[in-house]
Amino acid sequence: MVTGARTALVTGATGYIGSQLVARLLRDGWRVTVLTRDAAGLADRAWVADVDVVEGDAQDAAVLRRAAEGVDVAWFLIHSMTGTFDYALRDRTIATRFGEACRAAGVSRIVYLGGLYPDDVALSPHLESRREVGDILLASGVPTAVLQAGIVVGAGSVSYELLRMATERLPVVIAPGWLEHRVQPIGVDDALHYLVAAADLPADVSRAFDIGGPDALPYRELIAVYADVAGLRPRPILTVPVLLPRTTALWAGILAPVPTSLGSSLVASLMFDMVCRESDIDALVPPIPGGPASFRDAVVAARA
Repeated sequence: MVTGARTALVTGATGYIGSQLVARLLRDGWRVTVLTRDAAGLADRAWVADVDVVEGDAQDAAVLRRAAEGVDVAWFLIHSMTGTFDYALRDRTIATRFGEACRAAGVSRIVYLGGLYPDDVALSPHLESRREVGDILLASGVPTAVLQAGIVVGAGSVSYELLRMATERLPVVIAPGWLEHRVQPIGVDDALHYLVAAADLPADVSRAFDIGGPDALPYRELIAVYADVAGLRPRPILTVPVLLPRTTALWAGILAPVPTSLGSSLVASLMFDMVCRESDIDALVPPIPGGPASFRDAVVAARA
């Protein structure tokens, strides 16, 4: 550990984004504490010997208080869609207690990775839960940066893996009209840039920010670009009038090993355009080295 370095708390460190964030923070000289339900799940992480581990249930207020002690900046990367449909209640409880623990410990900032969503529409349960968690953290009394992203493009991201599996395994893609909805993907390295940079936002900044790459594309074009990068023949895409989200989730479960609750929630979120409405954070943090990656370049990097 680096003497005198700032201390980070990372929740969700066993996840795709969380694990890479820990590595990035250690590289940048942070002391890092990770909160995990089961410390054994960290055994294969290259950084495990370089972090402090707090083991316990994130719903336990005492565990959260212990994890937040001495922390400068806390990253909330918990999304509980892991096999049940009651994730919203669990995440609401955790977010409330997490905010309370951070405030009591004098944490200077919370950073949360949420989802992009449109204004003035009824959201899917998945997006509504992520919006609610962001609002809870913003109301915690601790300056909070809610970073709202669409598909994070990288090998291991659930949304990206579903796109990859569908394109590689289905010779013909059959789906309803949501294939015409636009999404603004972001490469994983660019998402990590914003997650780390948000730690140094001015103390009086507490708000949500949209983050995304330079491309806002309909889902059908994401499939076409992935197929081209992967060297696959073009995938015919047939649009049907109705395909129930639960049916599509079960279909997605055949393509990738995700729980039905997760597949169902992700598919329901495809019913909207998920594009950035603003790019205000770019005026407050250093620029991404070399500029943000295009969707094509992010796919190339993910497949490397």
